[in-house]
Amino acid sequence: MPANTRELRNRIRSVDSTLHLTKAMELVASSKIRKATAKMHAGREYADAVTDVINVLSGCQECQVSPYMRKGSADRIRLIVIAGDRGMAGGYNVNVFREAQKYPGAEIYAIGRKASARYGQEIRGTEHYSYEDAAELAVRFCEDYRNGLYDRLGILYTQYISMMTQEAKIRWIFPLAAPEQAPAQQVIFEPDAAKVLEETVPLYLTGILIASVRESYASEVSARSSAMNSAGRNAQKMKDDLTLAYNRARQGAITQELTEIVAGAGEG
Repeated sequence: MPANTRELRNRIRSVDSTLHLTKAMELVASSKIRKATAKMHAGREYADAVTDVINVLSGCQECQVSPYMRKGSADRIRLIVIAGDRGMAGGYNVNVFREAQKYPGAEIYAIGRKASARYGQEIRGTEHYSYEDAAELAVRFCEDYRNGLYDRLGILYTQYISMMTQEAKIRWIFPLAAPEQAPAQQVIFEPDAAKVLEETVPLYLTGILIASVRESYASEVSARSSAMNSAGRNAQKMKDDLTLAYNRARQGAITQELTEIVAGAGEG
């Protein structure tokens, strides 16, 4: 067999192997999407509920002196960066890291295997990140903020918009800001609003953090499913083109052999 047909056959086998891999990864990602999005929606509901409580409390006059609402320098930024556990998800991880680069002096805390590897930290995966993990981190970060170890806290995560669209963005947590409009109803807090705020803020950070992790994970599996689907289509097209080229080369080789045989018989 001529060298060019052997080369084409080897390339077809290589592309076919890639095609099987992309299909398998797409199926795995697709199988996780329903569960991931269900957890994401539950996390959103919890985060919205605790955010409503914080908005009411931060609008109270007596809460304005809380350490969580102090205004001042915002130079020392602490950023929780949530990235993926694996690659091959299109621009998912790239978009997160690009957004983080906008804050070169920030103190980074990484969640997700890719983020942990990038920033040289202990690996904390997103798929199995639990409420208890978020609560432990929230208590520590709240204490650090009260003690003045940093001025501003943000969570960099990927917002799930649709199966085809995900967007890296930052949600700023501290300092708390009073709502632009006062609550429609006056609420009486026991023992007082300031005390309730102090107790609620760690729950608030926990809720926002676990919701952000779940939303990022749903975005990751959706991005991977889309990326593998696209890669599979490209691999199939490449395989079809190579197969066509192989068949033409093989047909040309056979035609040449027949011509040589006929020519040889004529000379005899």
